[in-house]
Amino acid sequence: MIKITTLIEDRPDENNEMVCEHGLSLYIEAGDKKILFDTGQTGAFIQNADKLNKDLAAVDYVMISHGHYDHSGGFRKLAETVPSISNLIVGAEFFELKYKTIGENQYKFVGTSFGEEYLEEQHISRLKIEEEIFSLSEDIMLFHKFEKHTKYETLKDKFYIKSEEVFFPDLFLDEVVMGIKTDKGLVVIAGCSHVGIVNILKTIEKRTNMPIYAVIGGTHLIDADAARINQTINDFKDMNIQVVAVSHCTGEVGTEMMKNAFQDKFILNNTGKVIEF
Repeated sequence: MIKITTLIEDRPDENNEMVCEHGLSLYIEAGDKKILFDTGQTGAFIQNADKLNKDLAAVDYVMISHGHYDHSGGFRKLAETVPSISNLIVGAEFFELKYKTIGENQYKFVGTSFGEEYLEEQHISRLKIEEEIFSLSEDIMLFHKFEKHTKYETLKDKFYIKSEEVFFPDLFLDEVVMGIKTDKGLVVIAGCSHVGIVNILKTIEKRTNMPIYAVIGGTHLIDADAARINQTINDFKDMNIQVVAVSHCTGEVGTEMMKNAFQDKFILNNTGKVIEF
């Protein structure tokens, strides 16, 4: 059994009883494992977890998909609120300093609010994924270092990494995506898909020789034009994806187009949503 509860996301819950924010945090229950996937922007997901009866103290691992503030920003509050949190999983490049342009030669820091020194102070172990594919359990895999498969998925030129006072384009090498095995294929959970959601899915298919059954999380189509969104939809259909539960950075236009294209296969994965397989 797989149960995925969206603790926080950009859209409010149906009853408007929980906090929502630009960010993402998912509580994943898969077999005997409980994994917190991303920590939102502020830590507000913690109070939502209480309302949803999700025990953060029972989490086996915290995994952060990449080093942007809207996915990692709540980690400090989590560590201070739930002292039992002791295992963090990130991509090897996670702690690089991330920025985005806000004007000519102007950069704004958009990275994580903590470093490895903080983890040492809090006695939190970190697993930095170097491998292209890492098995967390018999049925849970983590994917890293994605290949280029499409021509239409390009990196945004506003994101940078700062190293020794020099800014370099961010290639999002830190991005980590989760795959969970089911009898129907893989359930793929992505944080933001900066490298392109189809690039991610085709890389996973190639490495595992397994079909993709469901896609959950962010697809970073928020700035995409209709042509790119339609190409993404067509590739999803070519891969015979049966569940499309996208949210966060998919954007309003992308979300509506996905909903219209997939009809009953589409799930609006807003704050408080529970998805079971």
